[in-house]
Amino acid sequence: MTFQLGSALLDACVLAIVDKEDAYGYSLTQQVQSVMDISESTLYPVLRRLQKANYLTTYDQPYQGRNRRYYQITKQGRIRLLELLKEWHMYKEKVDYVLLGGK
Repeated sequence: MTFQLGSALLDACVLAIVDKEDAYGYSLTQQVQSVMDISESTLYPVLRRLQKANYLTTYDQPYQGRNRRYYQITKQGRIRLLELLKEWHMYKEKVDYVLLGGK
């Protein structure tokens, strides 16, 4: 079963991944797909939106004769990630309260 959750959770996952280490698009997709059901074509517009919001920057690295575009979190991106994590914890507590009967 897959729960449909909004773009804020997707943003949080992407930002959390690149907060740990810079990542290229395919790698990011694989990591996000391990927790959410998304396609590769879904992720690239999200990456562009986060970049436009100045939460991510990019740089290219040569790899086997081609360039890979890596995504790197910015200071603003870290601030946004902290905001999203705070919202997630509040949301999770409320859902846990309902699902687990107030435990």
